[in-house]
Amino acid sequence: MVIREEQTSLGSIRIADEVVRVIAGLAATEVPGVAGMSGGVVGGIVEMLGKKNLSKGVKVEVGEKEAAVDLFVIVDYGTRIPDVALQIQENVKKAIEAMTGLSVVEVNVNVQGVAFSQEGKDEEHRVR
Repeated sequence: MVIREEQTSLGSIRIADEVVRVIAGLAATEVPGVAGMSGGVVGGIVEMLGKKNLSKGVKVEVGEKEAAVDLFVIVDYGTRIPDVALQIQENVKKAIEAMTGLSVVEVNVNVQGVAFSQEGKDEEHRVR
């Protein structure tokens, strides 16, 4: 676990990478059109993660002052994917910068699947 540390006149402030991942995951799932985060592909079907696993499906590289984020998401069928991806990028950047003080240099959105209906969220399929 990598921890960002900053020294102040009163002592040190430490932010773990896991915290940045959770912030990014929550900010991504707040965007309309995002069905959930993707935990990977199992047997050709995308594994969708619930809200308890917000840091899964998120990779971060955190330096002293900058962060880069890779997100793996599942989108709702019928949404315009480029619009949803742009909203994810903006929301994640804004949330991380506001909460941690890090400068987000890139947010890469990887759409791993499409959720076809609200009640059928267990039946996501990988987009090939």
